[in-house]
Amino acid sequence: MKSIINEFNFHPGRVLANKYEVISKLGNGWEGEVYKVRELNTDIERAAKVFYPNRNLKNKSVIFYAKKLHALRDCPVVIQYYAQETIIYKRLPVTLLISEYVEGDILSEYQKRQRGNRLPVFQAVHLLHALTVGIESIHHMGEYHGDLHSDNVIIRRLGLSFELKLLDFFHWGRATKSNRQEDICNLIRIFYDVIGGKEQYSKHSDEVKYICSGLKRSLILRKFPTASDLRVHLETQAWS
Repeated sequence: MKSIINEFNFHPGRVLANKYEVISKLGNGWEGEVYKVRELNTDIERAAKVFYPNRNLKNKSVIFYAKKLHALRDCPVVIQYYAQETIIYKRLPVTLLISEYVEGDILSEYQKRQRGNRLPVFQAVHLLHALTVGIESIHHMGEYHGDLHSDNVIIRRLGLSFELKLLDFFHWGRATKSNRQEDICNLIRIFYDVIGGKEQYSKHSDEVKYICSGLKRSLILRKFPTASDLRVHLETQAWS
């Protein structure tokens, strides 16, 4: 019976595939762990997602990610894919997916540093708009994200707006209307959460409540059946 690997915990300084020096661990998820690495030949910083072999049978997860990132390479919110490498760990082949390293904050951590652990509505609307524009571009390419939440968004604050990158696309098969609708509902959920969630909801304006719709899926999708509809609403809404 093959060993099951549930963690790597590579330390800074370790060299992977004779090409990439580990700088720090960025996070981990169900499929594997993500590291900030330095490409030895160029000194360029990259990100390396290291997949647990038992969650990447026949390299299917890596192939899915690589193809999806490549297909969406022209979408500005999508991290750029570069290459894949194989290392041997505990006598098992382990695949690394090498991609663009993005400076910024995970949205959930950024939110925790804000006063009251929430964003002012003005900022949150700009954040929602930036997210919606990004998801709209993905949907126009015939794809979807599938796992939008505040731990899968990297943000950089740029004046009034936000520069974003999205992490960890989820694979539910081919893109469908239902997949895209789930993305839209998750956009609204992120907005709802960053402005304080249930605790603050009753204090918000009618304009905010119109967008959040009490998180009722049917009501959200009646108002915003596509990401484009949500974007247009945000761009034309008159705020009191």
